[in-house]
Amino acid sequence: MATKKSGPTLAALNAQIAALQAQADALRKKEIAEVVAKIKDAISHYGLTAADLGLATGARKNAKLPAAGGDKPASKQRKKAGPKPAAKTVKFKDDQGNTWGGMGKRPAWFKLLWLQARHPRNCWLLTPTEN
Repeated sequence: MATKKSGPTLAALNAQIAALQAQADALRKKEIAEVVAKIKDAISHYGLTAADLGLATGARKNAKLPAAGGDKPASKQRKKAGPKPAAKTVKFKDDQGNTWGGMGKRPAWFKLLWLQARHPRNCWLLTPTEN
């Protein structure tokens, strides 16, 4: 059974995408050239130096300019280590040393004892631990 194609093919769409991407790249290069020219004009008009722009000669080559409205560099900064979270409290423990804090998925040993006792408070193997 033959089917009719009602729209453009994948190859045609890919060709359009490639053509549009080429146009976008060309437009970006043009806009960058215009912006660079405006920046150079402003630098010469106001007599700005590299130090005025935060581009001092002793600075790292890959240093980022400060973010707009802030005095910290835009590059990612390492965060200081904060206090470690408190250890999880153990709510249930059996005679074999298995423990569970009551949060998250129930462990298999707890499920088995739950089925046998019908409720954790009725299970003699489970004891809420003292804090």
